[in-house]
Amino acid sequence: MSPALVMAAGEASEHRPLIITLFAVFVAATLVITVWAGRQTRNAVDFYAGGRQFTAFQNGLAVSGDYMSAASFLGIAGAIALAGYDGFLYSIGFLVAWLVALLLVAEPLRNSGRYTMGDVLAYRMRQRPVRTAAGTSTIVVSIFYLLAQMAGAGVLVSLLLGITSDGGKIGIVALVGVLMIVYVTIGGMKGTTWVQMVKAVLLIVGALLLTFLVLLKFNFNLSDLLGKAASNSGKGAAFLEPGLKYGTTGTTKLDFISLGIALVLGTAGLPHILIRFYTVPTAKAARKSVNWAIGLIGAFYLMTLALGFGAAALIKPDEIIASNKAGNTAAPLLALHLGGVDSNWGAILLASISAVAFATILAVVAGLTLASSSSFAHDIYANVIKKGQADEKQEVNAARWATVGIGAVSIVLGALARDLNVAGLVALAFAVAASANLPTILYSLFWKRFTTSGALWSIYGGLITAVGLVLFSPVVSGKETSMFPDVDFHWFPLENPGIISIPVGFLLGIVGTFLSKEEPDAGKYAELEVRSLTGTGAH
Repeated sequence: MSPALVMAAGEASEHRPLIITLFAVFVAATLVITVWAGRQTRNAVDFYAGGRQFTAFQNGLAVSGDYMSAASFLGIAGAIALAGYDGFLYSIGFLVAWLVALLLVAEPLRNSGRYTMGDVLAYRMRQRPVRTAAGTSTIVVSIFYLLAQMAGAGVLVSLLLGITSDGGKIGIVALVGVLMIVYVTIGGMKGTTWVQMVKAVLLIVGALLLTFLVLLKFNFNLSDLLGKAASNSGKGAAFLEPGLKYGTTGTTKLDFISLGIALVLGTAGLPHILIRFYTVPTAKAARKSVNWAIGLIGAFYLMTLALGFGAAALIKPDEIIASNKAGNTAAPLLALHLGGVDSNWGAILLASISAVAFATILAVVAGLTLASSSSFAHDIYANVIKKGQADEKQEVNAARWATVGIGAVSIVLGALARDLNVAGLVALAFAVAASANLPTILYSLFWKRFTTSGALWSIYGGLITAVGLVLFSPVVSGKETSMFPDVDFHWFPLENPGIISIPVGFLLGIVGTFLSKEEPDAGKYAELEVRSLTGTGAH
């Protein structure tokens, strides 16, 4: 165990009452919010869309809370601390992706659907097959994203409480899973949204504090900060230049292109982001909420520079790696060093930042679980199994039971993924979303000729290609940092499948459309076009 980790564990054990109190206060506060919101959840609109009562600013804050996940706070800080310039590419990709969501998806989606992505696809196509496909894709993407949050939770709380056993880490993952099930089943969208808003404020304040302390340490001289980070990393000037992680071979360069495509196109297909557009009363508010989100998220990603390079400057890379192979503990360890490794302030700062990170994880897993359980209940249960005959109470109950099932699956998979970099795991979710969801959304909204067969080919083809390539990639086997490091069955060389699976998703939508014999409903497309652009008839 590294000296920093030993010290962190020692400080944590000395101040365990403080740490447990901070965690307990946040969990208790969010549970109070959830119960309060649960009492106001009276029907399906309340459960799925928060009654469409949130303002653009409130929704923008909640969207940023949903988006600034464990990957943003823990994963990117770790990636920058270990890979320098190349680690910051995650921040750039995550931010630029919002332009696609703003310009192509936010307003038309808010106008065209009610609760889920499946509503938009089913408007002009055969309901049952399209909703089944949309529900399946939503659940798979959400579970990939949940893996990252669960892995982050296991690492974080293990560090704080000095838990080194695998059993203890798995227990923490299970605890997070149980809490997220409680948030969603009781609070629905209202409870989840308020928790995300509180968490966004806490995360931005926490990141601001760390950024200020890092800059103060170097007298607000960025050149000194970067110079110390480069020398302390052991990589020298190469640490501040492109290519340290993604430029050594042709394969890593391709991996970088694949990652960039997945990050930029993935946001507009993420289910837990898409459903946020339904919580505001109008399409104009949806667009404004994205503007707010871009501002808040942009400011936060600029601060990840200070967090990552600050960790690189103040902590030896082998200490970060010894704490967590993927670098996920860089931000909490940075807090400890900034406060003073052997001081009370160090322990307080470590506990506070870790509590904020834990808050981040809980809020995001609640949003993800809500997205996938809503899609199961609304798309698969109500419209496929019950053929549109389920009442609102049955639908909401189905969503709550789906939450329990998805939570259980996430706990099991999160336990397996506990040693992977959380930013890398989220990038996989982006790749799957961009491969399966984005092509069908864009074709449905903007291509008159698009048919049900095209939608099915695109969703299932993109989904199977992306997930299949991930299963046979170094993420799962063949490397020390893989999910199963002791076996090797990988044949796909890249860690992100986006460069292959995203074009396949778009191409299969075209192939499936032209091979099908069905005639698209021109009247329905005209209705959808008017509705998506003007909001006429929107719920």
